[in-house]
Amino acid sequence: MGNLVKAEFRKTLSLNTWWVLLIPLALVAFWLTFVWGKITNDFADFIGSSDAREVAGAVGLDASKLPVGLLAFAHGVNIAQLIPGLFGVFALAGEYRSKTITTTFLTAPNRIAALTAKMLTYVAWGAIYGLVSFGVSAIAVMASVDAGRWPSAGQWLAALGGTVLASVLVTLFGIGFGAVLRNVPLAVVLFLVWFLIVENVLVIALWGPADILGGILPNGTANGIVGGIAADAFGINSLNLPGGVDHWSALGLQLAAGAPGVISWWASALIFFAWTMLFFGLGWAGNQKRDIT
Repeated sequence: MGNLVKAEFRKTLSLNTWWVLLIPLALVAFWLTFVWGKITNDFADFIGSSDAREVAGAVGLDASKLPVGLLAFAHGVNIAQLIPGLFGVFALAGEYRSKTITTTFLTAPNRIAALTAKMLTYVAWGAIYGLVSFGVSAIAVMASVDAGRWPSAGQWLAALGGTVLASVLVTLFGIGFGAVLRNVPLAVVLFLVWFLIVENVLVIALWGPADILGGILPNGTANGIVGGIAADAFGINSLNLPGGVDHWSALGLQLAAGAPGVISWWASALIFFAWTMLFFGLGWAGNQKRDIT
């Protein structure tokens, strides 16, 4: 297995994809976090003074001292995590396109071993992408948000763990998604359209009758890992939302955390892990007997 993992690393490092995608990852994570940091630096004006006071009172802080840097951070990394997802899409679907999948499967003892090695390799890559995303987003928070509104040390650590976890899971989700479709252009388009447009429209359009959608669908739960950490810190997730905040204000508050409908960070992690395993399992099963000639 060690040799197979080494071979997978050599394969990815021999291509330009890994570092080419790091560039938009860093740019998206930094600038979205920076812009959102500027917007949320005055949380009371951004979200509405009454809601801000309600939230601040619930967590025992003055509205002007809420750690809004955590909100900016969540937005930046939530969009940036689509990049490792695309990297994952190329992992197996790209091999079918380039026909290198034949060599991959024929040089391994069996397909299970080959796919396991690929999974382990891309777990490491997902963690690397997560660390880069965390680093540039943290710099953007410190550049755009007043020091008194930065996350605490414990919140920084939670954000680090959540960012790496989300990046790893989204990478594995991308592998499974690409493995199911085996068509890189189709997988990339459907992946981006669902995560950026379709699911967001559904969540907002159906917020009244079905506000749980954001807490159970793939994009919402992927965003809910880091966004849920921010929501937990502010007491604005769906489990402990302050009683004085109305239904539609709750949408605005949770949108500020980048995770509308979020239940909690740990619930989001578990649900998105289930989505990841579903697609990864389908891709795994579908590639056990597919023709590779």
